[in-house]
Amino acid sequence: MKNNKTTLFTLLLTALLLASCGKETKKDQEQDLTPKVTNNGTEIVFPAKKSADFFESETIDDNVLNAKITAPATVAATVVSSQEGAAQNIVLFENPDLASNYTQLFQHLININQIKNKNIRQKQIELDRVKDLQAHGAATGRDLLEAQTLLSMEETNLANEKAAIIEHEAKLKAGGFEPSELKRAAAGTSFVICDVPENELSEIKKGSSCIVQFTAFPNETFNGKVDAIADMTDETTRMVKLRITLNNNGGKFKAGMFATVSFGISQGKNINVNKTSIITIQAKNYVFIKKNDTTFERREVTIGDQVGDRIIIFSGLEKGETVAVKGVMQLKGLSFGY
Repeated sequence: MKNNKTTLFTLLLTALLLASCGKETKKDQEQDLTPKVTNNGTEIVFPAKKSADFFESETIDDNVLNAKITAPATVAATVVSSQEGAAQNIVLFENPDLASNYTQLFQHLININQIKNKNIRQKQIELDRVKDLQAHGAATGRDLLEAQTLLSMEETNLANEKAAIIEHEAKLKAGGFEPSELKRAAAGTSFVICDVPENELSEIKKGSSCIVQFTAFPNETFNGKVDAIADMTDETTRMVKLRITLNNNGGKFKAGMFATVSFGISQGKNINVNKTSIITIQAKNYVFIKKNDTTFERREVTIGDQVGDRIIIFSGLEKGETVAVKGVMQLKGLSFGY
């Protein structure tokens, strides 16, 4: 009986010891999973490869970056010949306000020509004649004053006409049109207007080629060219208008038609990383380099433009290095302590 009690006690003690050892082992394992952060947060070492594998990475290369910028667009105007034989072609605008501004602009130009070449010239001749008559005692001071007043009125009219032209030109430019280019535009020309974000404007230049696809012709694409970039940015949307010229000799495109414009952008061959790799702290940019199976190193980099999901790296990285692309925010927390 005594031996049975001894055996039972031994078994219980063994079980307790094993359980205690299991807890200690589990505790040791939990401690082993804690990464070590050294060198002021620039180096993070994980005790096990399995822990470090959570942070997916990619090998850096220097390749050509290509992207496509797309923007909604509208046929804002088409140019057609006058059926009445007028010297000036007719511009049909999608926006009636722009049509009104363009018409008034022409009227003010006609008025200016009339005032400069006829009215002012005539009043100047009359003033010179009155001065001559006064010099010979044939005209009074009142006659001279009236002649001067009439000339001054015509000069004021001229100034008012010029001010009106500036106003209408500004409205046309805000709509994406250069008045002088509209006047020179050949019949069979269509102008497409699209808005692009100001932060993409550096990628698009005057003369850049583009592809235009119309809602009305979903299975066709048309080649266009950027012939103007607006001089102003919309205060609310931060968008800039671009004007694109299309050949419309067949009369296919109508003012008001909707379209999509695509611009192909190439940044050449550069070292680049996925945008998820970059963290920004106090205006400085960093990535985490995977040095080996368990170690990451924080490194400051100088970045360039973003093309699609890729960001160009000017300095801080070498071709062939491996950079974390997933779990970067967790690495940031370990490295910077927040």
